[in-house]
Amino acid sequence: MKREDIKFRSGNLTLEGIWLWPDGNPDTSGLPAVAVCHPHPLYGGDMNNNVVLVICDALAERSIAAFRFNFRGVGASQGSFGEGIGEQEDLKAALALMASEPRVKRDALGIAGYSFGCTVAVPVASQVSGVRALALVSPPLQGAGLIPLKSFARPKLVLCGDQDFVVSVDALEGQLKDLPRPVEWHIVPGVDHFWWGQERLLSDKIGVFFSRALCGSGHVPGPETTR
Repeated sequence: MKREDIKFRSGNLTLEGIWLWPDGNPDTSGLPAVAVCHPHPLYGGDMNNNVVLVICDALAERSIAAFRFNFRGVGASQGSFGEGIGEQEDLKAALALMASEPRVKRDALGIAGYSFGCTVAVPVASQVSGVRALALVSPPLQGAGLIPLKSFARPKLVLCGDQDFVVSVDALEGQLKDLPRPVEWHIVPGVDHFWWGQERLLSDKIGVFFSRALCGSGHVPGPETTR
């Protein structure tokens, strides 16, 4: 895998990002690509988070380019915390950058979010027509929760631990059952919000999901609940 550090613009701000490219040369149609959104910046979240890193590795192992980046005010990214609203603009800027990259297949873009990254990813997935698949890890349900996804009838994957102290599993499943298909979810026994020690299980499920949704037929089985 090849790492490539870049700077890109979000409005009048300059943000930092990192591409992780699979080994080998893509065909002339380009590679699928996924933007990976990190957890809450006010609680230490950044693009070097353990969950973010394993997701990126899992994608590159399956010939999917991964793009992780720091939201405004994090690391070397300019600006300050945007209450989740400014961060939506950052994600839209990242997706525009990805779509303009010659090595990327612009009609095969996805988003993966973890924790706070989910609250950014959910409304953007519903607003940006080029997003073909969405994976959410431990999504908080503050505000509108998953309701914006009622207009997102493309493949969706949700993963959460049954010991999560941030997410109510019952409330999460209640919202998931109201979403349009295809949607797949797994409630993983013994796992809390941080996924320490369970990163491999997480990355395998996300890697398979995006490989199926962006590289294959696009069919995603569901709903499925694992406890």
